[in-house]
Parts: sequence; C-alpha cells; structure tokens
Amino acid sequence: MKSVFTCLSLTAFLLLSSCTAEGEYSTWPCRFGYDNSLHLDPTLSSAMSPDVRGVFCRIWESTNGGRYLNFQSNQSSQVTSQIESDMERMAGFVLGLNNGIIVGFQTYNTQPYGGFVAYDVQCPNCVRRENNTLNPKFPVTMSTSGIATCGKCQKQYDLNNGGVIQNGEKDDVGLQKYLATTTGPFGYVSVGTKR
Repeated sequence: MKSVFTCLSLTAFLLLSSCTAEGEYSTWPCRFGYDNSLHLDPTLSSAMSPDVRGVFCRIWESTNGGRYLNFQSNQSSQVTSQIESDMERMAGFVLGLNNGIIVGFQTYNTQPYGGFVAYDVQCPNCVRRENNTLNPKFPVTMSTSGIATCGKCQKQYDLNNGGVIQNGEKDDVGLQKYLATTTGPFGYVSVGTKR
C-alpha cells in the first residue's frame, strides 16, 4: 500500500512538472519528500490543507544529538521537530539554497498560483546583489498575513500570490518557487527543482 501511495505521489509530482512554464520555477537546488502520515506533525499538516489557505510552514534541518526536521507556521512562533527516519537520512534532503523552504496553500485562487506552493527561504534579490549562492544568509521571516520580509533589505514578498515582490525596485524579482505537491494534511509532501 505504501509503495502505491509513493508511486502516486511521484506520478503527481512528475505531471505537475511537465505542465509548468519554462523559467517559472527556480533552478536552485531542492529535494524534499516527506510522509506526514508517519510523523503526524500538526504544524506541517496545517500548511498542507487546501481548506486552510494562507497558512505557511517553514521547514529546515538541524542537528542536536540527531538529525531533525523543524516546522514553524506563519501563525505561531512555536517550532515542532521530528527526528528523521533512517530512510529520510539516506535520501538526503536538500532544503533550498541554504537549509530552508516554505510550503502552503495560497489564498489567491487563479491559476497558476491557486494551489499548493513552495518557496526558497532566501531573499533572491540579496542573493543576486551579493552574488552569493554558496552560503547565503538572507532568510525571510513570515507574518501571519502571509507576507515574507527580508531582514537585510526589508523587501516584502506575498506568499499568497506567487511570492511576488511588494516593494521592489527595477529588476527585482519575487521569491524563488519550487515544484510542489501534497496529498493532504496527513499525507505526502514533495518539493523539488524543475530539471
């Protein structure tokens, strides 16, 4: 049953990637697949529900006596952590440009931005301006209203509307997006780079 579920999730991910416009998604590295039916993390599940749009979850890895995945909602400062399984450690997650992605359902309902989305947590304009893709340290923070703000340049991005920039200058870009699918709150989430 689990292999059928994984196969269906992979098929949905591949179908999503074949229907996207060229250049719409980031080429920055990202590879994440997580079965929340095994972990039952409530913070992540809130961002995986199409019935609760506008809730976003930041995901990152940490080590403290083991390897953990951490989840923080834009609706709470509380962080939940789940120890990675042996299979997850062997898979080797790549969580964006520098250990962080954001996932959730947007409130904006017009395609192509009406569904489940994933963004890199790094400010793309600071990364580009500083010419630093090797070890960028320009993370955005999320507000309860779905606005992500860069701590360095103070640029703001609308998570509910494709990550578009709210206060940009000429040639500024929105948040980097990744291909993303989910099967529901306590199901599977998959995020990756278009190849």
